[in-house]
Amino acid sequence: MSALLDLLMGIFRQQTLGGAALELAALAAPLWVAALVGLLIGWAWRPRWAGVVVGDNAHQAAQLPAHPPPARATAAAEEKDGGPSWIHMMERTLPTMRYQAWRRDPPNGPPQYRSSTIFEDASPEVVRDFFWDDEFRIKNSWDDMLLQHETLEECTKTGTMVVRWVRKFPFFCSDREYIIGRRIWASGKTFYCVTKGVPCSSVPRQNKPRRVDLYYSSWCIRPVESRKGDGAMTACEVLLFHHEDMGIPWEIAKLGVRQGMWGCVKRIEPGLRAYQVARTVGEPISKCAAMAHVTTKFNADELNTEDNTKASSSNNNMEIEKPKHWANNIPKVLMIGGAVALACTFDGGLLTKAVIFGTARRFAGPGRR
Repeated sequence: MSALLDLLMGIFRQQTLGGAALELAALAAPLWVAALVGLLIGWAWRPRWAGVVVGDNAHQAAQLPAHPPPARATAAAEEKDGGPSWIHMMERTLPTMRYQAWRRDPPNGPPQYRSSTIFEDASPEVVRDFFWDDEFRIKNSWDDMLLQHETLEECTKTGTMVVRWVRKFPFFCSDREYIIGRRIWASGKTFYCVTKGVPCSSVPRQNKPRRVDLYYSSWCIRPVESRKGDGAMTACEVLLFHHEDMGIPWEIAKLGVRQGMWGCVKRIEPGLRAYQVARTVGEPISKCAAMAHVTTKFNADELNTEDNTKASSSNNNMEIEKPKHWANNIPKVLMIGGAVALACTFDGGLLTKAVIFGTARRFAGPGRR
């Protein structure tokens, strides 16, 4: 310690300010190099036990359900799923959009996010097509991290699709590959959209791009009353529940989301308005958007009634159940009954963008404050 103090005092005894600055830079350079190397290693490496936590064994991943389970609609977004408490992250308002976001930290998994986004003068049908339209994501560049997309499988009877995405990451990380199964259920004008990572033997795993196995993004898209005060249901709310593991330490991921999420979210609104214009002038819809029209119909009220009846019966019988791990709620809460909406497309992707570039800005510019 005394040697370090002597070195610092020697630096500040330099005759010129420039000389002192050069000496300080030479002293700090090894520290910055060490910090950068540590950051890169942390991104590229995970301990073996993390694979068990986040489900690296892709062959064990569950497929999308054939029928909506009897679960409470939008339970996770409305804080009714019995999971950990939610932390409010942000609230923003634009002339034609309102946005709120929350985060919670499960004990044995990556951070989970939920959000509510309300678009004025937008129908649930168009918003549904907008988020499903991979071609428009690239054409319009509102999701400018999507490099490639292709449809691997599709069912024209149920609307189920398996798609492959490759998403752009900054130079210090390899790009990420997603194999996503997705399907839409509909109850009246409310749409429950489920997207999740699924195994696919026809696409071999590669070192680059790095595959993301744990991915879940569920959206509830529904009409709501406009804030114009006329009582008309001309606004559309998108509720989101999302989590994924991109191979980045979770604390760094949370830092990136906090710093960069709004910059990503606000790009969605002009993208949606451009999509509305394209539909108004009669531009043909893409194959992906056409598949969004193939939905599985169900009655959400009947499912909710069934859930309430079962819960009441269970209470009357005084059955005592052991507390359930949060992960046990995921299939029930999110596979449609508990699906929630892609407010900002934390979607298989803009969350990714916020994590990476938000973190990069945080580390690159700490001296600006």
